[in-house]
Amino acid sequence: MKTKLFFISALLSIGSICSQNIKAPSEFLGYEIGSRFTRHHKVVDYFKYVSENLSNVKLEKYGETNEHRPLYVSYISSQKNMDALENIRKENLAQTGIIDGNSSNKKAIVWLSYNVHGNEASGTEAAMLTLYELVTKKKQWLENTIVIIDPCINPDGRDRYVNWYNQVKSTPYNVSQDAKEHDEPWPSGRPNHYLFDLNRDWAWASQVESQQRIKIYNKWMPHIHVDFHEQGINSPYYFAPAAEPFHEIISDWQRDFQTQIGKNHAKYFDKEGWLYFTKESFDLLYPSYGDTYPTFMGAIGMTYEQAGHGRAGLGIKTDEGEILSLKDRALHHMTTGLSTVEISSKNAEKLNSEFKNFFDNKNLIYKSYVLKNDNEDKMNRLKRLLDMHEINYETAKAGTVKGYVYNTQKENKFNISAKDLVIHSNQPKGKMVKVLFEPNANLIDSLTYDITAWSLPYAHGFNAIASKTKVNSVTDSNKNSISNSIDTSAYAYISRWNSLDDATFLGDLLQHQIVPRFTEKAFTIDGKSFDRGTLIILRNDNKHTDFDEKLIRIANKHHRILTSVSTGFVNSGADFGSYSVKPINTQKIAVLSGEGTSSLSFGEIWHFFETQLQYPITTINSNRFGALNFSNYDVIIIPNGYYSGVLTSSTLKKLKTWIGSGGTLIAIGSALNSFADKKEFALKKKKSKKDSVKTNLTPYAERERKSVANLITGSIFKSKIDNTHPLGFGYDNEYFSLKLSGTSYKYLKDGNNVAYFDKSTKNVSGYAGSKAIKNVPESLLFGEERIGRGSIIYMVDNPLFRSFWENGKLFVANAVFLLNSDTLK
Repeated sequence: MKTKLFFISALLSIGSICSQNIKAPSEFLGYEIGSRFTRHHKVVDYFKYVSENLSNVKLEKYGETNEHRPLYVSYISSQKNMDALENIRKENLAQTGIIDGNSSNKKAIVWLSYNVHGNEASGTEAAMLTLYELVTKKKQWLENTIVIIDPCINPDGRDRYVNWYNQVKSTPYNVSQDAKEHDEPWPSGRPNHYLFDLNRDWAWASQVESQQRIKIYNKWMPHIHVDFHEQGINSPYYFAPAAEPFHEIISDWQRDFQTQIGKNHAKYFDKEGWLYFTKESFDLLYPSYGDTYPTFMGAIGMTYEQAGHGRAGLGIKTDEGEILSLKDRALHHMTTGLSTVEISSKNAEKLNSEFKNFFDNKNLIYKSYVLKNDNEDKMNRLKRLLDMHEINYETAKAGTVKGYVYNTQKENKFNISAKDLVIHSNQPKGKMVKVLFEPNANLIDSLTYDITAWSLPYAHGFNAIASKTKVNSVTDSNKNSISNSIDTSAYAYISRWNSLDDATFLGDLLQHQIVPRFTEKAFTIDGKSFDRGTLIILRNDNKHTDFDEKLIRIANKHHRILTSVSTGFVNSGADFGSYSVKPINTQKIAVLSGEGTSSLSFGEIWHFFETQLQYPITTINSNRFGALNFSNYDVIIIPNGYYSGVLTSSTLKKLKTWIGSGGTLIAIGSALNSFADKKEFALKKKKSKKDSVKTNLTPYAERERKSVANLITGSIFKSKIDNTHPLGFGYDNEYFSLKLSGTSYKYLKDGNNVAYFDKSTKNVSGYAGSKAIKNVPESLLFGEERIGRGSIIYMVDNPLFRSFWENGKLFVANAVFLLNSDTLK
C-alpha cells in the first residue's frame, strides 16, 4: 500500500513540475502578449504545445472554416477528471434527458468562446493567457471543473483584420484616432468569409463555423458559456448580469447566478480600479446569440464586452485621453474568464442541480406545435435545422386539433393529416422549442438589442397550430427517395416550381446548357394539374445527343420529380408552344459590393448564390460601378446600403438605359433610397404625419424610450401576394414578412405591386413602434417597375436576412430567372 501511495505521489509531483515548466505564451511566441497580434496558426501552435506537454489538457479539432483554417476546442481539468472525461460528458447529458444513464455528475462545465467577431481581436490573445494561468496557477479550480476553451470562433475574420493591421500600422504604433491603423476598410474583420455575423447565427446555423460548433456544443451542453467581445473604444468593460428584456423561459436561478458572477468580477475590477458596467445594453431575448442560445439550452450564457473593437489596434487614445492598449484589453478578458471559472468551481454542485431542473418542461403552456406538410422541400429544410439542434419531431396522426392558428392569429380548430410534422415541447430541448416556435415572444421592454420576432413557422412559410394539449403522433419515418427514368419518346419533361430546391435545380440545368421554359399560366395535362411557374423542358429546345441522360442525372441529384409527356397539347391552359411558355436563358448576374454597401447584405446575397442556388455571380466594387459596362450582365443586384456617392445621377441614367434594353435591377432594403422620390422612377416614400406640437418637451431620461416609437425592430407582418405575377410564382396569396425598418413606400402607380400590405395589416409578432406602424398599411413590400423591355424590382424588406427567413428566398430566384429572362439582349 505504501508503494502504491508513493507512485501516486510521484506521478502528481511530476504533473506539477510539468505544469510549472510549461512555457508562457510570451516565451513560446517570442513576444509579449499585447505587443503584437497573434495570427491564428500561431495560436493553434501554442494550444497544441500545451496539450502535447500536459496530460490534463486535450485539444480537439472540431471543424474547418471556408478558408480552411482549423477550428479547435481545448479541454482543461485535473488529471483525474481528464481520465474520466467521456464518463463526465455522458453523465452531464444524462441530466438533460438527451441520453439515458447515470446522471450524478457534480463537475462544473465551463465553456469560454473567443473572437466570434474577428476584429474584436483581444479575445484570442486572452485565451492563451487564460489557458496558461489555469494550468499553472489555478489548478485547484480544476479539481471539480471542466474548462472548454474555443480560442477563436472566427479565424477567417480575425486573420483578415490582423493581416490588414500588420500591413498598415506604424512602428511604434500610433495612438491618434486619425491614424490609418484605426480606420479599418470595408468589409472589416468582424464577419466570417461570407461576411456573416456569426454572433447572430447560433440558432439558424447557416454558416459552416456555426454548424460545426453547434455539433460539438450539443455533445457537451455546458453549464456556463461566455462569449468574449469588444465594443467602442470609450466604453468601460461590460459583464453580467444582462439587461432586460430577458426571455420568459430564463429561470430565476439563471438570473441570480449571473448576478453572483458579476459580483465576483467586480471584486477583481474594484481592486484594480477598472471601470465596468452591468445590466445595460445587452439583453437576453433574441435566440441566436452566443449568450442566449446557451441560456435557452440550460446554461448561464453571458456576453463580456471589452473596449477596443477594430479601431483600437495595439493602442489608441480614448476621448478621455487614456491609452487603451491591447495588453490591457487581453488582461481584462483574462481576468473575467478566470473569475468565471473560479465562481463556477465554488458552485459546481448547485450548477449541476439547477441545470438538471431546467430540463423539466412539463409546465410549458403549448404542448405541441403542428406544421402542415404542404411542401416536402420546405419540410425537409426545417427538419435539417431541427436535426442540427437535436430537437425531436414526429408525424401527426390524422384528426382535428384545437389551438392557436398562426395564419389567422386566432384560436381555432385545425385539420391535420398523417404527413404533418409535430414537435412536442416536453422533450429535453423543449424550452428551445418554445423559443423557436412560439407565435409571439413575450416582450417586457421595447428597448432591445436585436430583432424581436423569429417564429419558425412564419420564417419557413408553414401554416401551423400551437396546441395546449399534446397532439397524437408517431415516429417520423418519411424517407422518400426519388429516381426518374429516361423517356426517349417524351415530347417534354415537366417539373414543379414552388421551392428554393426547384430554383437550385433550374440553376444547374442552365449551367449544363439545358434550356428550360416556364409557364405563366396554370395547365392540366394527362390528368395532372400544374401551377404557374412550372418548368417545361422541351426536347425541341435541347437537341444534344445526351439530353435525356444529362437531364435525368441532374433531376435525380436534386431529388426533383419529372413528369414526361408525349405531347405539347394540354387539356386546359396554354399549350407548350404558347407565348405564355417562355424560355429561361442563362442569366449573367452582377452584385454590388464595397464601400457604401452593407457587408452583411452583400454577404447574404453572395452566400445565397454560391452555397444555396450554386449559381455564379460577379461581384463588382462600388468604386468602379459607374464605369461598368452594364450590357455584360442580365441582372444587377444592389444590396442594402447607402449609395449617394455611387448611384449618382449619371450612373442612374446609365442604369435606366440598361434596364430599358432588357436588364433586371434588384434593389434591396435601404438601397431603395437611391430611387425613391426621383422623377425618373415610380417609387415614392410614405411620409409620416408630423406631431402637432413641434416643441420637444420630452424629458432627457425618456428620449431613448420615446424614440423607439419610430422604429420597427424585426417584426412580422402579413402581406398579400399577387401570385399570378412571375415574381410571386410558387407562393400562396399571403406571405409573412420580417420587417426591419420603419421606412414605408407607397403602392406603385406605374408598376406591379406584387407583394403589399393592405389596409388591415398589423404586426403579427414582435415590436413595432406606435408611429412607424401607422405607415405599414397600404404600403409596398415587393414591386416591379417596368422600364422599356426590362424592370426594377423593389424589395422593401430583405428576403435573405441572415439566411434564416427561408420562405423569402424564392422571391429572389423568381426575380433573377423568371423576369426578362427571355428578352433578346
